[in-house]
Amino acid sequence: MPVRRLISARRPSLIVNGLLGLAVLAAAAWGYLSFSESTPRATASVRTVPVVRGTVTASVTAAGNLASAVTAAPTFATSGIVTEIDVKVGDKVKKGAVLAKVDDAVARRQLTAARSNLTAARDALDRASDAGGSTASAQAQVTQAELDVETAQQAVDGTVLAAPMTGTVVAVNGTVGSSSGSSGSSSGGGSSGSSGSSSGGGSGSSGGGSSSGSSGGSGSSSGFIQIQDLTKLQVSAAFAEADATKLKPGMAATVTWNALPDATADAKVASIDPNATTSNGVVTYGVVLSLDQLPDGARPGQTVQVSVTVGTVDDAVAVNAVAVTGTGNRDTVTVLENGEQVSRPVQVGLEGDQLVEITSGLEVGDEVVLPTSTGTSGGTGGRNFPGGGGFSGGGLTGGGGPGGGGFSGGGRRG
Repeated sequence: MPVRRLISARRPSLIVNGLLGLAVLAAAAWGYLSFSESTPRATASVRTVPVVRGTVTASVTAAGNLASAVTAAPTFATSGIVTEIDVKVGDKVKKGAVLAKVDDAVARRQLTAARSNLTAARDALDRASDAGGSTASAQAQVTQAELDVETAQQAVDGTVLAAPMTGTVVAVNGTVGSSSGSSGSSSGGGSSGSSGSSSGGGSGSSGGGSSSGSSGGSGSSSGFIQIQDLTKLQVSAAFAEADATKLKPGMAATVTWNALPDATADAKVASIDPNATTSNGVVTYGVVLSLDQLPDGARPGQTVQVSVTVGTVDDAVAVNAVAVTGTGNRDTVTVLENGEQVSRPVQVGLEGDQLVEITSGLEVGDEVVLPTSTGTSGGTGGRNFPGGGGFSGGGLTGGGGPGGGGFSGGGRRG
């Protein structure tokens, strides 16, 4: 009887201890579950893109500037004090129009003296001929006097500066009363000048020499007057050496304007500078592109972006460039087969901006696995091909575009 009473007395404490133990276990389980659900866990989702048939296009890009294709920077052939300037910036002039003049008093006195000397030399030749003696010396003096008259006439003509081309005046580098200088003009165009400068004198009423380029960059910084044909503009751009090796004259290009957001123009590669330019260790090559048409608001000096198409393959079996990896000539993709990821070697053709041509190893409709991103954000998105939307998530972002939008943040061979 005492034993039973003792056991009965201990039962409440055992029950209490058991309940306390269960409460502790429940609290521990709740804490574990709460912690585990707040910790990121890897998912088994796989992102894929299909192999498609379409057009693969490769291009190279560069920044450039708009400039006149034909420019001239005439200057006076005869130095002197400027007496008149007949044009101002913005004026449109025709070839041969008078632009400015310098004082011709000295040049005309020299011409008068040269003509008098020629008259005297001819009289001396006549006397020598009438005397029946040798006329060689007298004839030499006549010849020299004739040359002096020609030079003096050129000096007089050189006091008038005429437009060597039709165009628009873009700069006047002098004022009335200042000295004109006598240096020859320099080309404002490129490598193909249409005429050379003249330092001794001009011909006709042109006065000074000039040169106009059919290709090249911005207008010349020398010359008394600068003229540009604003109806014939071109683009001068500097391409990286690796990209320049892919360029050839005649290749199609697209030009967009920084200052004109909606403006685009078709262009063609006109010329490629054979000599490189090195700045801060970066090697570039100058490229001139001709424009088919100009958008409204286009002006010389505007900055533009140029994209030149260097390769195109139509009706190609292609996959997004991000999905292809490899080194050298060994390229591979990961294909999803029956839920399993299988590495498969492929042969690559043209490597485009967004798509890579696959010449063997894949068929249209194959599902190719995109590489796993190390980014912290994941997500699923549409396939970046014709008929598909943009792709985003996992460090790869892109948007729709002609022929399928672009991917950024990842690329072929890293």
